[in-house]
Amino acid sequence: MNVKRMPRILRSLLAVLPLVAAACGSADAPRTDTGAEVRGAVPAQPERLGAPRRIVFLGDSLTAGLGLVREQAVPSLIQDRLADEGYSYEVINAGVSGDTSAGGLSRLDWSLDGDVEVLVIELGANDGLRGLPVPQMKRNLDAIITRAKARDITVILTGMEAPPNYGPLYTAEFRKAFRDLADDHDVVFVPFYLEGVAGIASLNNGDGIHPNAEGSRLIAGTIWRALEPVLSGTRNSEPADR
Repeated sequence: MNVKRMPRILRSLLAVLPLVAAACGSADAPRTDTGAEVRGAVPAQPERLGAPRRIVFLGDSLTAGLGLVREQAVPSLIQDRLADEGYSYEVINAGVSGDTSAGGLSRLDWSLDGDVEVLVIELGANDGLRGLPVPQMKRNLDAIITRAKARDITVILTGMEAPPNYGPLYTAEFRKAFRDLADDHDVVFVPFYLEGVAGIASLNNGDGIHPNAEGSRLIAGTIWRALEPVLSGTRNSEPADR
């Protein structure tokens, strides 16, 4: 299932590029040197005894909800939507601010503890901001998808756009890597996680990078349209009131 990408993506990213560079540091900065991003990280939730089936969001600050209260982060909004629609799942926010695809891979096994049914992968933004090699990012994401599917976990891969300062060849290769992975592994694909939100001031925090509460709500809607068709089982008999 594909979600169409808006045509102004690169123009929007170009507009916020100076802010991106200031917030995320230089291309050779290590993952732990992302300052405010790391301090604002929302840790993954610990496993609880008797927990229901799980949906795990593996990502960076966009998943963690940097600048938002936990209830406004996309995984929390998805949890609310599941309850509203009568589905019994536990959503795990495994977002760590500043994380790259390599960081996500390194903590994959821990993030997939419990009865995980769906894995939503939102990684690559920091790879692109740092200009890391696209083949390296692609290998990391490939390993994450492969290991998740080996456990019969349904994967939803979300794409990202690289800032244009690395040139058109890099941005094209970066974008293509996500689609190639989705095609190779036959997984649900959302081409751009920030669809309809990137570069729109009214939908982002003051840094111009991270979505505000309204932007997060729109992203949750995009993710829900990809997620809902793959949910298994039946709904509860009486969905929660909206």
